[in-house]
Order: sequence, then C-alpha cells, then structure tokens
Amino acid sequence: MRVLLIKTSSLGDVIHTLPALTDAARAIPGIQFDWVVEEGFAEIPTWHPAVARVIPVALRRWRKNLLQTWKSGEWATFKQRLREGHYDLVIDAQGLLKSALLTRYVNAPVAGLDRASAREPLASRCYDRPCAVAWGQHAVERVRQLFAQALGYPLPQSVGDYGLDRGAMAGEAAAEPYVLFLHGTTWASKHWPEADWRALAEHLDSRGLAVRLPWGSEVEQARAERIAAGLQHASVLPKLNLRGVAAVIAGARACVAVDTGLGHLAAALDVPSISLYGPTLPLKVGAYGRGQVHLCATGPLAGGGDRHQPCFDGLDAARVAPELDRLLASLESH
Repeated sequence: MRVLLIKTSSLGDVIHTLPALTDAARAIPGIQFDWVVEEGFAEIPTWHPAVARVIPVALRRWRKNLLQTWKSGEWATFKQRLREGHYDLVIDAQGLLKSALLTRYVNAPVAGLDRASAREPLASRCYDRPCAVAWGQHAVERVRQLFAQALGYPLPQSVGDYGLDRGAMAGEAAAEPYVLFLHGTTWASKHWPEADWRALAEHLDSRGLAVRLPWGSEVEQARAERIAAGLQHASVLPKLNLRGVAAVIAGARACVAVDTGLGHLAAALDVPSISLYGPTLPLKVGAYGRGQVHLCATGPLAGGGDRHQPCFDGLDAARVAPELDRLLASLESH
C-alpha cells in the first residue's frame, strides 16, 4: 500500500507525526509513505523507515513572490511530482486549507480531519473520508487516531514510538557526557530569562558537568556565548544544520529546553529532557515520550498563549536545578 502524507510544517508538528507512521507500519506490513513537507524540514521524514520518498514544498517561500514561483517552474514541477505518484490514499494531517488544496492534484481518495476536528473547518470539504478526532488531546495522539481511522486498523494503546534510531543518529560517543541547552525559540514570550540559563550553567559547571549550547542565528549565538562565558565546562557549538543538531541532541546525556521544535526532537530521540513552559501548556503540545519532565510557570500569564509578554514567574533556575539534578541522578542509577 502506498500513501501520500501531507504534513508540511512546523518542526514540532512534523515530529509529532512520526509515531503515526510507526503505528501504520506495524499494522500494515509493507506500507510506504511519500511525504509532502516544507523544504526546511525535508530531512526529518527520511529518518523514518516507512518513508519511501520526500516531496519538498516551499509554500512559505513561494507565497512571498508568486510571479517568480510561476516563472521559475517550481510550482509546475511540484504539481507534476504529485500527479506522477500512484497512491492508494492521501492523508492530510495538517488540517488547513492550504494543505487540503494540495490534495486536489492527486488522483486518489483523501482522508483528513472532519469539520469539527480540523483547525480550519473549510479544509474538510476537500476530503473523501473525513475523520472525527476529539480535541483536548496531545497532538501526537490526535495524529495517531487520524491514521488509524484513515487506514482502518485498531489504535495501539501503547505510548507512541517515533521510530528513530538514537544510536545511529548520534554517531560516535562524545568524549564526555554533556547536558544540552536548547535555548532558542520563536515566540518572545517562550524565552526563558538569560540570567536563569546562566545560573543553571554555573550550577552544572560547579559540579564539573559539561554544558553544550547550539545556536541557529546570530542573536542565539551571542546569547549562548554570554551563557557560557568564563565557565570551564560550558562551550558554544559551531553552527550546525538540522542533521548536525539532531546528532548533538541524540548524543546528549540530557537536555533542558524551552518550548521549541528541537525540544520535540529530543523527545523523539528518547533523550531525557526538562522542558520549560511559560505561555504554553504541555498537555496538548508538550514534549511527548519517555523521560520527559515538564515544568510550568505559575504567574498570571502562564499558559495564556501570549506571544510577547514574558511569563516565567515561579520557574527560575533555583527551581529547575534540583529537578535536573534528580533527572541526572536517575540516569546514573540505570
């Protein structure tokens, strides 16, 4: 059976789709997926054994210059790649109008979330098989339920398995165990105060524990350098691509992360992590997997979804440090 999957973005949402692929591969031996995904995340589907082909799409880039996209032939080439595939089913796991419209270029029945379940209800009008999936659940579980309904197999009751090989992703073992600080994120309100990152780094440094800090922009690089400045056991990593960051995450002893796509990648790789939540709550979109610790702010804005106002009241380094110590101690005992 060959299925076209449409889940274009974002990083966390793409990662949250992986357990559904594992479920399907176990329920339907031989099933293969082609995956339509934003070009910036196109490497992630290749890490899962059930994915046969990745079809990159550049909706974010194309919509900035529609005329150039048309002239360049990129859009025509993309549509041709969709049409040349012979699929038994299309699953739109995005639930948006922009993703639903892409299904129109494929000659196969389309499954997706029904009107009451999709983020954009109008998208459901493009589906031949609308599926009802209740809100109020973690995103991973919602996608798993969508796949089970669309493909007709019983939903597994076990915790979702991302299907990634941590050992293969990590490569050679690091010279010393390290804790990875995933400090970069998009919303201004999701940034944990830099002073707390620094205090946590100092705490680990005093124990002789290594800290590594990746970065993806000049702003993040400067912050990482300030956090690590003068600490014997803390270091800023060189600029890495997504595969490189994944390898560093896979090789980490543990991670401390804000609510960011890389935090979800750490969970997908079964890296024990402490995730810090200010404006968001972990119930529906938290790091999902084994060894995940969720710490939430307690202030009046906590969990309110504001993208701009800082809201990490009650979640400082003094609270996080003992939790991290306990997590690391539990790893030593295994």
